[in-house]
Amino acid sequence: MSRAADEPHAPALPGLLPESLRAELLAFRRDLHMHPELGNQEFRTTAALKERLERAGLRPRVLPTGTGLVCDIGADRGAPAGGRLALRADIDALPIPDTKTVDYASTIPGRAHACGHDVHTTVVLGAGLVLAELARQDRLPRPVRLLFQPAEEVLPGGAAEAVANGVLDGVGRILAVHCDPRVDAGRIGLRTGPITSACDRLEITLEGPGGHTARPHLTTDMVTAAARVAVDVPALIARRVDARAGLAVTWGRLESGHACNVIPQRAGLSGTVRCLDLSAWRQAPDLVHAAIDEVATLHGAKSQIDYIRGVPPVVNEPDSVQLLHDAMAARRGAAAVEGTEQSLGGEDFSWYLEHVPGAMARLGVRPPGELSSLDLHRGDFDVDEHAITVGVELFTAAALL
Repeated sequence: MSRAADEPHAPALPGLLPESLRAELLAFRRDLHMHPELGNQEFRTTAALKERLERAGLRPRVLPTGTGLVCDIGADRGAPAGGRLALRADIDALPIPDTKTVDYASTIPGRAHACGHDVHTTVVLGAGLVLAELARQDRLPRPVRLLFQPAEEVLPGGAAEAVANGVLDGVGRILAVHCDPRVDAGRIGLRTGPITSACDRLEITLEGPGGHTARPHLTTDMVTAAARVAVDVPALIARRVDARAGLAVTWGRLESGHACNVIPQRAGLSGTVRCLDLSAWRQAPDLVHAAIDEVATLHGAKSQIDYIRGVPPVVNEPDSVQLLHDAMAARRGAAAVEGTEQSLGGEDFSWYLEHVPGAMARLGVRPPGELSSLDLHRGDFDVDEHAITVGVELFTAAALL
């Protein structure tokens, strides 16, 4: 397959990925793919990263949680006033089976790197190894921090705990990439402002006196109450917040009852609350609580609500987006950058942006010419591994610029 369109555009800029290291990184990614680990259980992954960074003469530090690590490259002395540039990768996998028929498929039943975190991890590792060599040559203009974060897939996300553990101390800007199967390998997608959405979890229990279906007037008709909550709460929310905020309640579970002639005493619902807008996300818990209580009370049910805060939207800061644009243009030309839409998915990278400016780019992983793509969070998800080279060179260019 020809890749003439995405050959490096400006080879004079240092930090291109050597062929020997490229081959090593492909093997490293495939090893991670074969050994996926869930959030806060990434001990093997952490050990592999630590060993490789130490072999490069660096001093990585494992996070206090026991998984994940940070690694600084370059001295603070003489650095720009903005502080270190942080490059973040998430290292955890998903609890789903790998259904691919490739020789690097997951060896762990019910576990898979189906969101591309193995690629993110490999990209930051590769960038770190290249930048460490440039630092030894005194060609790194600002210090860099590699951040390998655990538990992105576990609400409210491992990023919040990483921040609490000081990973942003001395950091002036943070960058990340996320695999995008809708973008061709060799390209990135950028967006200023919100690029992902807020995502919270909702667990509801409804209770009331049950009884015989022959006498519903003597009971709380729990099935009807649960059905009305499922239907009416999203409709009420949609009328109590600006429609442009995109605040949406969507159910994934509704359970009640065991027999056709018994009105149950209890019902349960589970769902997600997603939101495009940061200010509306901050109002969401109060709005959702009020709507559930209102509908449940109308039907004589008592509600117990467990609103589990997830993550705010990732809001890309303009200067950081421009840095990513300029870095990609320096490597592969401005034509390798495309605009991207705001996703309804959640990403805990947002917690870092509550503290320092930064941005996330969509890293193209679709084989050029493919008309279809394998979506994230599917057991057959895979990538065009050329994306690893692109990601490494994007990050090294950003550090140099």
